[in-house]
Amino acid sequence: MTHSLGMIALAVLAAGCASMTPSGPSAVVVLEPTKGNSAGGTVNFVQKGDKVAVSARVSGLSPGAHGFHIHEKGDCSSGDGMSAGGHFNPHGKPHASPGVPDRHAGDLPMLQADGTGEATLTVELDVISIGGGAADIVGKAVIVHKDPDDFRTQPTGNSGARVACGVIRKS
Repeated sequence: MTHSLGMIALAVLAAGCASMTPSGPSAVVVLEPTKGNSAGGTVNFVQKGDKVAVSARVSGLSPGAHGFHIHEKGDCSSGDGMSAGGHFNPHGKPHASPGVPDRHAGDLPMLQADGTGEATLTVELDVISIGGGAADIVGKAVIVHKDPDDFRTQPTGNSGARVACGVIRKS
């Protein structure tokens, strides 16, 4: 009887530990400032079933809201971030708020910088993936914009200049 209880306890412990580990592949971005800007930081992505958990920490921003997007090309070689192309949009959807089901895969919630220029964001998204399929973000770029996203203007959200850029790499 003691052996059976020990096996049950071991199975419960193993199941609990398994639920604490990430459920899928992960990726990371190191954001670097574009020419004349000082914004930088990191963005982490972890696949969790059919959603991707996103956590971002960005500094060097002006206080207030900033557009934040995944862009179609993993290229930050131009001084202004324009080499990253437009928003990542593998399904041909309109630009919209992340709360709207019919949107670009690259539409992320805005970053809100505090009075010291620091912004953090934690969100789970259902229209991107890591490591496979049309909505795979690995090899794309993340852009932080100077201005807020109005979530209406097509196809960009009228977010202004690109102040930071980084390429998404599998981790």
